[in-house]
Amino acid sequence: MMMPAQYTIGIVLWVALYVGVVYQLIHSGRDSDTRLAWLIFITFCMPVGVICYCLVGIRYRRREVYQRLHTASEELLDKELPADQRKAVFPDVPESSADEQYRPLVRMLSACGKWNRLCEGNSYEIITSGQRKRELLLEDIRNAKEFIHLEYFRFGNDKSGMEIRDALQQKAAEGVEVLFLNNNMIGRVIPRSYFRNMKKAGIKVLPYTHIRNGFRSWLMRLNCQNHRKIVVIDGKVGYTGGMNINDNYFYKWRDTHLRIEGPAVSRMEVSFVDSWISSGGSFGHPLDYYFRAPEGPGNGPFKDKRVQIVTDEADFPWPTTLLGYDWILQNVKDYVYIQTPYFVPPDSLLDALKSAALRGVDIRVMLPRKVDTPFIGPANRAMYQECLEAGIKIYERSGEFIHSKTLVADDGVCIIGASNLDRRSFNINAEVNTFIYDKQTALACKEIFLTDQALAKEWSLDEWLDAHKWYSRIASGVMRLGHRML
Repeated sequence: MMMPAQYTIGIVLWVALYVGVVYQLIHSGRDSDTRLAWLIFITFCMPVGVICYCLVGIRYRRREVYQRLHTASEELLDKELPADQRKAVFPDVPESSADEQYRPLVRMLSACGKWNRLCEGNSYEIITSGQRKRELLLEDIRNAKEFIHLEYFRFGNDKSGMEIRDALQQKAAEGVEVLFLNNNMIGRVIPRSYFRNMKKAGIKVLPYTHIRNGFRSWLMRLNCQNHRKIVVIDGKVGYTGGMNINDNYFYKWRDTHLRIEGPAVSRMEVSFVDSWISSGGSFGHPLDYYFRAPEGPGNGPFKDKRVQIVTDEADFPWPTTLLGYDWILQNVKDYVYIQTPYFVPPDSLLDALKSAALRGVDIRVMLPRKVDTPFIGPANRAMYQECLEAGIKIYERSGEFIHSKTLVADDGVCIIGASNLDRRSFNINAEVNTFIYDKQTALACKEIFLTDQALAKEWSLDEWLDAHKWYSRIASGVMRLGHRML
C-alpha cells in the first residue's frame, strides 16, 4: 500500500529540516556537552525538539547580526554628537590610571565594546534596600527637568510599579520627555491598559521585541530578553544593578543596586540609546541633547571613582561579562566573594572557580536558601558537590530571597550588576554590569557580603552528601542538562 503523496512530502520536509538543524548545531561553536544535549533532545523529541531549537537554541552571537542591529545607533551618535562634546562627555581616560594589576582587565573589557571605556570622577551610592531605591528614585524622578529614560526587565502591576508609573506620568504631563523600553515578553502579564494609560499621559512606551523590526530580530529576541535595569535622568543621574520595579524588589527581597553621578551616566545613556533605536524607537531631540558633561563631583558617599559600564547582548561579538568574571578568577590572589540568585555557571566559569579554589584562593559563593521558583533550587544545587570537592565555600542565605548579583575580589575590584551566574545571562540576555576599581568600594562590598553571611548556612561536603538525596540528585541532573541547552 503506497503512502499518500502529502505524507511523503511532509516526511521529506521534516527530514530536511532535521538535517539542517543538526548541521547548524554541529557548526554552532557551542561546547561538546551542549551540542550533545541538544542532539539527544532533537532526535528523541521530534518535532518538538526541532521547534524548541529554532526558538531558543540558536546562538546569535554573530558579527553580521551585530552590525545590522546596532549600526543605526552608532551612525546616529557619530552624526549628532559633535567632536568637542564627545570629548567632554567621554573623556579619554588611559588604562594606566587604573591599578597595574587590573589594567589587562580594563583593556580587555574596552576591546569588547567601544563604549566600555574606563571613566573616572564618578560618585555613587551602593543601595542594598529596595525601600532606599524607591525613596531615591522617586525623589530624582520628581526633580527631573528635561528627560527620563528607563529600560527594565520587570515593571510591576502592583503598588510599587503604580507609584513609579504615576510619578512618571506626572513628569510627562509637565513636559518632561519620558521614554520607557519595556521587556514585553516578561511584561505580558501586565494588562495592555496599563501601558495604554502611560501612553495617554505622554510617556513613550516601546516593546523590546516586535516583529515590525524584522523577522530575524523578532525571532532572536523571543529568547534573548532585555535583562537590564537602567534609569537615566537629565543626563546627570543613573540607576543600574539588580533591582527591577515591583513589590518584591522594593519591599520583600534583598538586592544590590547603584545610584551613579558622573561620566558613567553617559555610558548608561549610550546603552539606552542603542537599545531604543535597535528596538525601532526614535528621539524627540538630536542626540547631543541627552549627553551632559558632569557639573560637579556628585552627592554619593563614594566619590571620584573609576568604573566601567559594561553592556552585553547575544548579538555582540564577545561574551564580555563572562570574560570579565573569568579574568578575575584566573588572576585573583586572596579571595573572591560572589552573590547570585541563580548559579548554573558555564564550563569556563565553573573551571575558573574550581581552579582558583584549588590553588588556595578563598572562594565563597552565596545563594538564597529560599528560591523564587520551584525549578531554581535543583538547578542551583546541581553544582554544589563538585564545587565543595574543589574547596569552594557554598553559603545559602536564610530570610528573604537574595537577588543580589555581585562580586568582590582582593580589596581591589568589584562588580555590581544585572547578570546572574548562568548561561542565559552570559550568552543570551541583554545585560549591563558595573566594574569598579577602588579599594574603599571593594571593602564596602566585602562588608555587605559578610553581613549577609551571618544569616547564611555554610555547607560542608559531608553534610551536603548526606542531605542531597537520590531524588534531589535526579532533579538537579535534569535541570543541569536543561541549562546545558541554553
